[in-house]
This record gives sequence, C-alpha cells and structure tokens, in this order.
Amino acid sequence: MIMNEGKRGPLDTGKRAWVRIPDGTKVRHRQEGHEGVIDGLTEIVNGPSRNPDGRTQYRVNVGEPVRKLVAEQELLILTDPEGLVMIVKQNVEYRRHVTAQLHGRFTDDRFVAAL
Repeated sequence: MIMNEGKRGPLDTGKRAWVRIPDGTKVRHRQEGHEGVIDGLTEIVNGPSRNPDGRTQYRVNVGEPVRKLVAEQELLILTDPEGLVMIVKQNVEYRRHVTAQLHGRFTDDRFVAAL
C-alpha cells in the first residue's frame, strides 16, 4: 500500500510496502563490519545505492560525530540473545512488535546476534 497525494488514505497497488527500519535500531554494515544506530534518513540526489523507496539512504551513527550513509541492502539488523531486535531506549513490547514486523520483510540471514 502507498499513500496517495491527497488525504483520502492508502491505495492498494499490489506492491509490498516498504517497511522502514526504525530510528534507534542497532545495525552492522555487511562488508565493512562497523556497527551503529540508525538515526534517520537522508535523501540522495545521485548515486547507485538507495533504499527501496528509491530516494533515501539510512544515516547510521557509528560514533559521535561520525555518520555513514548506507542503503538498506548493506545492513544487518542486530539482535539480543532472545532474538529481539536491539533498539535504543525502547521497551520489550515495542521491540517484539518491530522484530515481528522486520521478520515479515527481511530474510533470517539479515538478523545477527550482537557481539
């Protein structure tokens, strides 16, 4: 589903909606291995690698003041020993909800235990 330009509500296009990884989620870059926390999206004007929305990349805080721009396909999602997605300052119920939502979008190999 996508939202149309007006205030009429969602339209069913037959496409699977993009599920954004929430801010505060702990992630690891697949190739470079650095870990960080998602702290928003940045719209990209040019460049080959973008999120499924076709416009953005995630901003990943890898340590103050360093931010890296990373497309979704380059990220692994970190989990705790119970398999719940690690999200800064969020309670267990919310983390369970996000874990279920992201498991509906990503394959199991995208979830890795934090070190």
